[in-house]
Amino acid sequence: MQGWENNVTEKHQPVVIKIGGNALGPNDTTFEDCVELQKRGIPIVIVHGGGPTITQWLDKQGVETMFVEGRRVTSEESLEIVTAVLCGLVNKKLVALINARGGRAVGISGVDATLVKADIRDSALGLVGEVESVDSSLIQHLLDGGYIPVVSPVSSNARAFEATLNVNADTVAAAVAGTLGAERLVFLTDVPGVLDEEGTPIGVLTPSQVRTLIGSEVISGGMIPKVEACIDALSYVGKAQIADGRETGVLRHALDDQAGSLIVGE
Repeated sequence: MQGWENNVTEKHQPVVIKIGGNALGPNDTTFEDCVELQKRGIPIVIVHGGGPTITQWLDKQGVETMFVEGRRVTSEESLEIVTAVLCGLVNKKLVALINARGGRAVGISGVDATLVKADIRDSALGLVGEVESVDSSLIQHLLDGGYIPVVSPVSSNARAFEATLNVNADTVAAAVAGTLGAERLVFLTDVPGVLDEEGTPIGVLTPSQVRTLIGSEVISGGMIPKVEACIDALSYVGKAQIADGRETGVLRHALDDQAGSLIVGE
């Protein structure tokens, strides 16, 4: 873990890590790495998805799964399952895994303390919201207490606080990172980064290169929200990158700029 301290500012700004539903494998050391960072005094915030588990439970209940450009279409029926899976099963599993490794994790969602307010902007996606605002005071309070916040992306409906919305976890991660002024935003997924036409990981990309690759459909599906979130975060976050969470030591390598794809300004 040599060199980690050198890649985070002296003021120890947070590192926000987005963990995808397929991001972890038998060889990953993500949670060990998170605990080690926390022990070094580096604030860690985790935002998680849970797509495969959601699909599994929707299938069990006989609810059809549909996607539009990598984003899940959410009906009233499926929102109940999404909420139960993300705020319950997935969130508490991640918290338990971190705590079992000596960390101090606390599971929350975008609904808690109205952390994330979202609004429906594309009716074709159903009860899916786009982030309207983030109040990071709860996260900051947990960080100040030495905890690792683990955030489910289910969020408050800005038009009706008693209701909730399914929000893409990539978008939530970028918004949280921006609000916190994070040093780095790392997306851990199940591919080695953004791939070119030959399937080779691209080490460094600019927003214009990303848009060209989206236009030519080299970047497609679930990778689109990730790269878009990276671009959105660049105005507020030191660095944004996408890496393979299944690899041993990937978080350490990511903080050394030695893993995945780094999205940088023009």
